[in-house]
Amino acid sequence: MRKTREILRLKLELRLSNRDAARSVGVGPGTVGSVLSRASKAGMSGWAAIEPLCEDELEARLYERPQVPVSSEPRVEPDCAWIHRERRRPGVTLELLHEEYLEQHPQGLRYSAFCERYRVFLRRRQLSMRQHHVAGDKVFVDYSGKRPQLFDPTTGEFTEVELFVAVLGASNYTYAEATYTQQVRDFVASHVRMFAFFGGVPRAVVPDNLKSAVTKTCRYEPALQRSYEHMATHYGTAILPARPAKPRDKAKVEGGVRIAQRWILGRLRNRVFHSLAALNEAIRESMADMNSRVMRDYRASRLELFQQVERGELLPLPTDHFEITEWKQATVNLDYHVAFDDRLYSVPHRYAHQQVWVCATTTTVEILLRSSRIAAHPRSGKDRFATTPGHMPSSHRAQAEWTPSRILSWAEKLGPETRALCSAILHDRPHPEQGFRSCLGILRLAKRYGNERVERACARCVAAHARSYRSVESMLRRGLESTPRTQSTAAPPIADHENLRGPQYFVN
Repeated sequence: MRKTREILRLKLELRLSNRDAARSVGVGPGTVGSVLSRASKAGMSGWAAIEPLCEDELEARLYERPQVPVSSEPRVEPDCAWIHRERRRPGVTLELLHEEYLEQHPQGLRYSAFCERYRVFLRRRQLSMRQHHVAGDKVFVDYSGKRPQLFDPTTGEFTEVELFVAVLGASNYTYAEATYTQQVRDFVASHVRMFAFFGGVPRAVVPDNLKSAVTKTCRYEPALQRSYEHMATHYGTAILPARPAKPRDKAKVEGGVRIAQRWILGRLRNRVFHSLAALNEAIRESMADMNSRVMRDYRASRLELFQQVERGELLPLPTDHFEITEWKQATVNLDYHVAFDDRLYSVPHRYAHQQVWVCATTTTVEILLRSSRIAAHPRSGKDRFATTPGHMPSSHRAQAEWTPSRILSWAEKLGPETRALCSAILHDRPHPEQGFRSCLGILRLAKRYGNERVERACARCVAAHARSYRSVESMLRRGLESTPRTQSTAAPPIADHENLRGPQYFVN
């Protein structure tokens, strides 16, 4: 109306042309002609009659509205809470609900007024229309920022634990439990217990961007944690992470966390718990009360809505039990072993330097290359190395089969003196494997010099307390193994000499 008043002023007072008046106000010349036509029909031919009118009076004079006859019977207003509840069922639209409304009230509101009443209802509830939650479609999960506590009577300290919260989109049915951490194993285990609590599986799970769910955040293609993705595949659901820094993508659970904090943490604030099991038992009791409470906007409880609307729309639980797995991407080391959980697991040596995936359960560790299993080991074990002989090259496998008893059995075939020398060599080394090569070198000398000569050389070395391969090899090369051992090796006495000072020199 501000522009309409300005058009009338420019035309009736300043006498501008239609084109000039349109250019001044920023409208088309046709609009100027239409305003003048309406003013002429209303009997307003001069600016003096228009200037004292306010915008509402001017609008009433120029744009008269037809009078709508008032019906003798008041129209029945639709139940907007019922509309909002029914829209959560699959395939239910406002048009269908309006048809059902007219079947009960033929003289009721038309479709546009019906929708307007519903929009007013939504604005009063301050809800966003961007998310329309269909029964059985999504469950929203998150952790509470406020944490419950456990008390340790031995140390007298309180330890904070995590509160996991999940909310179904259509019914607001809520699940909550306490866990020690937000790490992958606890996070996935909470989902397994959540699906068992619901008695079914929604078609999608909407988590936050915590590391246990998303390894690399991205607005368009987030990288899912492999264990979390494996769980979703087993249950036949999909993971749809919320966009980074967009909490409205999971507004259901944001509100559910606040409600859980009031109904669970608020009620349990004065109770002391010594174990996680006792805490979860109290949480289940508070959660049952919360789900049974009637919601004002829906005129029904979460449990009632879940049973009426959502339970039948959930996917069935799988028949086989899900075993939580840990996944880790690793590179095969030069020694054809993969490091996982402070242990080293072998793979066939031809896969050295390849990137593989490690899939670990509570009992087994599997190594996968492009989804094909190349190795499997028991997870429990005291040794740091878990090596399968078949994974080793032939040369490494032969060396790995060397043991002190096997070395000594080989030496005994040459003679007792050779065995005695090899035993002394293995005993003198800090670690027996350090003497393996020395003993093997001595045994191989028999191929060149014969068993008898090596046996005599070993006997001389035992008598002379020589404990090395070089001593035996030098003796055989010089032919000293047959030299009689009765020769005296004592040093000759020192003769007196004028240059010898004598012990008296060092006195005082």
